[in-house]
Amino acid sequence: MLKKFKDLSEREILALAISSEEEDGRIYAEFADALRESYPATAQMFEGMREEEAGHRDRLIEMFRQRFGELIPLIRRENVKGFLRRNPTWLVRPLGVNVARRQAEVMEMEAQRFYVRAIARTTDASTRELLNKLADEERKHTQTAGDLEEKHLTLTAKAAEDASHKKLFLLQIVQPGLAGLMDGSVSTLAPLFAAAFATHKSSDAFLVGLAASVGAGISMGFAESLSDDGSLTGRGSPWIRGLATGLMTTAGGLGHTMPFLISSFHVATLIAIIVVCVELTAIAYIRHRYMDTPFLQAAFQVIVGGILVFLTGYFIGSS
Repeated sequence: MLKKFKDLSEREILALAISSEEEDGRIYAEFADALRESYPATAQMFEGMREEEAGHRDRLIEMFRQRFGELIPLIRRENVKGFLRRNPTWLVRPLGVNVARRQAEVMEMEAQRFYVRAIARTTDASTRELLNKLADEERKHTQTAGDLEEKHLTLTAKAAEDASHKKLFLLQIVQPGLAGLMDGSVSTLAPLFAAAFATHKSSDAFLVGLAASVGAGISMGFAESLSDDGSLTGRGSPWIRGLATGLMTTAGGLGHTMPFLISSFHVATLIAIIVVCVELTAIAYIRHRYMDTPFLQAAFQVIVGGILVFLTGYFIGSS
């Protein structure tokens, strides 16, 4: 059962302040640990914030000892009404740097509001003085965080972290999505056009293409998500990678399947071939843009593969 803040004694308020500072310090330490490999400058910033929280905690403990002795009751935010419920984002690996910074801003604002309310519930002069000082420090914490960011996130460090962020984006989103798009765009060509040239019916070709696209998306999604858990490779959540791969595989197959909704077989086939050319060109550009592959080399690899698969479907369907 939660307790109302107005019903807390001064002893409980101090105990709550101590546990809150300890929790914030641990969270900042988790942020620093999670970001140290990819974002070392930001990790150092959070380490500095952890040290500040530790200083606040020590001053609160000293005040508690002077007034109430050595036994500090265990009371946390979740035992008191009015506090925001925090999502355990600091336990997620890999941790997004922007998520960590936004969480820190919320923590700072909440700490400031807590001390302002605590002052109104305290009558002891020395305790009020300490809480006022901590409130002022928390009020300035945003500026402190800015100073820490300016100190640790130099232009060189920011450039390095931007490059690291781009690398993570490539590993976690672009590469799985590109693999899915390539597979969906190429592997579904053979069954789609085999059905089209075998039956000369748009409806039959559409059903085969739809089944091939969705089936390939499911298969590729599970294959990617089960390939590794990302803990050693740094490729991120397997479910996110699997979802990106599966969706892009399905999208790649549906691109040249949708034209077969047109009843005229010859018109649908012509549009589907044009769509295939656009898809292969887009894949070549993405490889050039994000994977640093020379455009002509990427275009040659993708287009030759696509043509071979298309011809496979054509000859099988026409036989």
